[in-house]
Formats: sequence, C-alpha cells, structure tokens
Amino acid sequence: MKYVLGIDQSTQGTKAVLFDQEGQIIARADCKHKQLIDENGYVSHNLEEIYHNVIESSRNVIEKAQIDPENIVTIGLSNQRETTVLFDGQGTPLADAIVWQCSRSASTLENLNFSEEEAEQVRKTSGLVLSAYFPASKMRWYLDTLDLQNREDLHFGTIDTWVVYKLTGQFKTDVSNASRTQLFDIHKLQWSEPLCQRFGIDPKWLPEVCDSNANFGMTDLDGVLPHPVSIHAVMGDSHAALFGQGCHEKGNVKTTFGTGSSIMMNIGSEYQESKQGLTTSLAWQIDGQTDYVFEGNINYSGAVITWMLDDLGLIDNSAQSEQYALEANPHDETILVPAFSGLSAPYWNENARAMLTGMSRTTTKKELVKAGLESIDYQIVEILNAMASDSHLPLREVKVDGGPTKNKYLMQFLSDMARSTVRVSKQEELSAIGVAYLAGMSAGLYSKECLFVHRDYIEYVPRMSNELWRVRMERWYDAIERVQKERKKGAFHVDDYKRS
Repeated sequence: MKYVLGIDQSTQGTKAVLFDQEGQIIARADCKHKQLIDENGYVSHNLEEIYHNVIESSRNVIEKAQIDPENIVTIGLSNQRETTVLFDGQGTPLADAIVWQCSRSASTLENLNFSEEEAEQVRKTSGLVLSAYFPASKMRWYLDTLDLQNREDLHFGTIDTWVVYKLTGQFKTDVSNASRTQLFDIHKLQWSEPLCQRFGIDPKWLPEVCDSNANFGMTDLDGVLPHPVSIHAVMGDSHAALFGQGCHEKGNVKTTFGTGSSIMMNIGSEYQESKQGLTTSLAWQIDGQTDYVFEGNINYSGAVITWMLDDLGLIDNSAQSEQYALEANPHDETILVPAFSGLSAPYWNENARAMLTGMSRTTTKKELVKAGLESIDYQIVEILNAMASDSHLPLREVKVDGGPTKNKYLMQFLSDMARSTVRVSKQEELSAIGVAYLAGMSAGLYSKECLFVHRDYIEYVPRMSNELWRVRMERWYDAIERVQKERKKGAFHVDDYKRS
C-alpha cells in the first residue's frame, strides 16, 4: 500500500492527514499553535512553533495510522493565506508572522498615499482591492518597523514559503499564494515590478513562483521519513478546498467555513474583472493550465462562534450554538455585524466596527447566539449575490466545507438566504484533500477521474418564504448602513435580486 501525506497549515493549527492509494483518509493528527495578540490588537504567529507542529503532526499521524513511513510517496501542502512571513537565508525568522486577520498595516498603507488612479492600477494588475488585508502592505510594515538596514538576505513570503524553505531549502511558492500578495501580475503570471517598486519590495526578496503541482523539493520531514520524498503540490487553503470539492468547471462555487470564510467561484481560464467588490485571483496552475476565480473573504466566520464561546461566555461549547439558535425566538430582530476588524468584501471598509442592533427587552443570550450565527451567513450571501451579478450565472448550488458546517441551523439559514441548494461535504479536511489529491495525481499514484466520481454530501434546500426573506435581507442591509454610515456605491441591494 502506498500513501500520500496532506499537510494543512491553518490559522488555528496544523493538521496532517494520511491518504491511502485509493484516496481514502486513514488517519488525521492535529497540533494547535498559539494566537499571539498584543495590546494593540496585532495578531501574530510564531514561525518556529508552526514548523515544529508541521513535523510533530506528521510524526503523530504516521504513528496513529501504524503504517510504514517507507511507503509514503509524496506530500501536498496547503496553508493559511495572506499571513506574511520574513526570514533570512539561514531559515531564521526575523519576526513573527503577521496573520491575515491583522490590520496593523492600515496606517502603513495610508502613509504610502496611493492616488485613486494608482489604487485602480493595483486592482487591475493584481486583481485585488488595495487593502491592508493583503501581504504587500504587511511586508512594507516589516521594512518600516524593523531594523533591516544592510540586510541582503531578506526572504518575504506566505506561510507555504516558510514551510517549504525549512523542509527543502527551496525558496518557492505557487501561483495561488502569489496571486494573494498584491504584488503579482495575474495577467503575465509573474511578480509585478511596478507594484513591487510602489510598495518598496525588491523582487529578489520574493520566492520563485511555480505551478501548483510543481515539485517544490525533497524532504524527509526532519527525519520522520526514512528517505526524502517530493512536495508535489502547494496551494492556499481556500484554493485547495476548491480543488478538493471538485469545483473544476466554470461556475462551480464553494464556501469554506474556518476562522474566516473564503467564498470562491471558478470562472475558467480567462481573467474577468469584478464590478461588485470581489477579488480576482488564480485558482491554480496545473501543468501550465490556469484557472481563475472570483473570491470574497470575510474575516469573522467561525471566529464569531469562538468569540461567543471564549469572550462572551454565551455558550459552553460550539455545538451549543445550534441548540440555542433553534430555541431562540424566531421573531427577534437582533442583527450582529461582526466588523471587529473592519468589513472585507464587498465593502472593504477597514474603519467600520462591529455593532448589535434591533435588540428588545425580550432579547436573551439565545437570541444573541442566533444573531451571531446568522451574521456569518449574511456576509456570505452578500458575496454570493455579487458573484451572481459579476458572472451572470445562476448560483443554484453552493458546496461548503469546514467545521462549522456541522451546525444545522447555520446551514439551513444559508440555504434560505442564498436561495440555493447547499451541499455539505461529509469530509471536513477539504484543504488537505485538495493538495493530497493533486500531489498524488502529480506523482502518478491517483487518477483524477476515479477520485472525484463518488462524493457524499448532506443537502439543504430553501424553506423560507420570499416575503420573510425580503424582510430579513432588508434588516441586514439597514445594519450594514448603520455600521458604514452610507452604503457603498454599486453594492448589491435586495431589489436587485434576480437569481433564478
């Protein structure tokens, strides 16, 4: 029996998942890492801890599965995207990683003083709205904040770059991760010299950009394996989940529920520009063939549940959120807008802040929990609406994955508000599945046709009346207006809804 190891390095921790030669999961092991939040609210991760956990989770999953590590033939790696790293040529971190959620570089971006014309050129070149969300301004924050004068061996990148470098000594990334940096020309498929110059980043500090299924180097996982094997797939976690969901055709849509949420639509081999505040990125490049995506990201998805659990103490565990939402008064009008670090797509308002509105004297913690769950779906629905508008394609089906998809209330409400069938994957590890499958295919172990023939889903279909749907959407838009003081021009409105 031959095996493929999928490593998913995510915001909360690292999971290693072992697949047999039929593509079936036989074991999984997880290692959490610390969330480093300082008095300014800056969110960081320790790079050495992350690398240690990559090794430890890999060792643990092999021991758990009780297999001969000699029979592992290749590795796939997915990673938390936009989280930005800086290390030197010896593989020593020069600072903690700046997590994608962290908006510390907002002032950096302000100081760079982009004109409207320049911001538009950034969007047209990189596919991304000018924002501190993306690594370009985070890299510049390092340069402005740390003492890096006369350093010739700076290595900037994303988490995949760090892990690959530590495992193989190769300074590489893939197109999916590069396309999320705001320094990559997604038309020419190379680092953009004008963008690098505008942000003050020397292109020589950036990794080589490869196909998503390239051979990124050989590793024995720091002695865990008896001999080196290839890392034969690297993708950002959302792109890997898109691939793992089988969304390989134009118009396919998936939503990943994690700390935040990534909503992606495969738009095919041709670049398209969003008019509705979405980003355009590269889904992947496989054997030289490129697919693009529309994407919208929200900062607070599963993190809303964590906030209600750890910070407010409204629930004793994540599963209780479903129970409370089902028991809550269905007529309560409480709305939560979880703009704790601003609003991302489609508004891109970093100055917005969270708000609860619509509470009455009869609002209890159960209604607050219901509002928290619903806030996740409202944000996702706004992005789905924008995708329908930009692509001119009906969104009759949305595939979803991630831990929160176990929550029946959350999934039914998403189906109701999206007016679409929601298909929940019975497997949670879609990012690991995506890179493991791609690595196995690239190494000649798997056949794509066999891997994606039979997939198991739980389906939810819309049950809410059109009248109630309209009331609920108007209530959400009213709350968004209150948070922002004014609605963004061109933003989707409930009266624009024409989905079949």
